[in-house]
Amino acid sequence: MATTREQNRIVETPTEARQGEPGPSVAALLAISTGLAILILAVVWFVFFRT
Repeated sequence: MATTREQNRIVETPTEARQGEPGPSVAALLAISTGLAILILAVVWFVFFRT
């Protein structure tokens, strides 16, 4: 690990700093949750506002 401390600050290489980057599972979770939110709103609209 090349993590060092300089003047009470942690200094990392660009690769170490990017290790928390979201992967495809985060994108899938976002897509699924957005789709479910749209589906729920559509059901609510049909039940309450479609007369």
